[in-house]
Amino acid sequence: MKPTERAEILVQALPYIRQYTGKIVVIKYGGNAMTSESLKQQVMEDIVLLRLVGVNVVLVHGGGPEINSLMDRLRKKPEFVDGLRVTDQETIDIVQMVLAGKVNKSLVNLLETKGGRAVGLSGIDDRLIEAKFKDKRLGLVGEITRVNPEAVLDLLAKNYIPVISTIAAGENGEIFNINGDTAAAYIAGALNAERLIMMTDIAGILRDPKDPSTLIPEITVDEAHALRESGGITGGMIPKAECCIKAIKEGVKKVIIMDGRVPHSILIELLTDEGAGTMFLA
Repeated sequence: MKPTERAEILVQALPYIRQYTGKIVVIKYGGNAMTSESLKQQVMEDIVLLRLVGVNVVLVHGGGPEINSLMDRLRKKPEFVDGLRVTDQETIDIVQMVLAGKVNKSLVNLLETKGGRAVGLSGIDDRLIEAKFKDKRLGLVGEITRVNPEAVLDLLAKNYIPVISTIAAGENGEIFNINGDTAAAYIAGALNAERLIMMTDIAGILRDPKDPSTLIPEITVDEAHALRESGGITGGMIPKAECCIKAIKEGVKKVIIMDGRVPHSILIELLTDEGAGTMFLA
């Protein structure tokens, strides 16, 4: 690419940089973008770039494959009910070890090697995420009751990138396992975020789940409800769509589900007019 072409790309990004400078963007990171090492490197580079041009990025992460891997090594079989991990005391110990320990700190370290300043948090720190029992059948799986964003706002004010693992504190000292998409929606709402980006393993909401060309670029909350009722949103996309709707209702300006397997998809979405995935609007 010629230097003039590189300069032109930067100039084209200027209006979008201006739009998001000083605003909060929450990124829910997981899926294939987390397990692929090359994609992980690119995602971290994108996040550091956004922070350097003035965007307040908050990274909320999962770690399901790493949890399953450790459980397999410990010969503990995972159990799921309605797509949620059944979490006994031994399992929550594993979840806390993997999410708040290994995964969280490795992401912090990677962001810093890319030139960013990052601090890792769990939902327990400063009681960032408070929860209660969601369903006794699920054990220590939490339903969020409150998000206390002060610690996150303090870090953003000091130009750090907060990296949040999704475990929560109970009122009686319990530690709860929280669905990552749900946690991201509540955190984005509590921060009054400009944008919530949900990185997944598919292109977005499809009118025909078997045909990627039927991607819906924009959808309102009412249209999403209607599409689900008609069977247009199915399987694992149902809870993700519900989280997007929840985030909009919590006050997030725009929410997008997009394919995290596409290189630099975050930058394509935020800093170009092409966009990526499906945008949820109020």
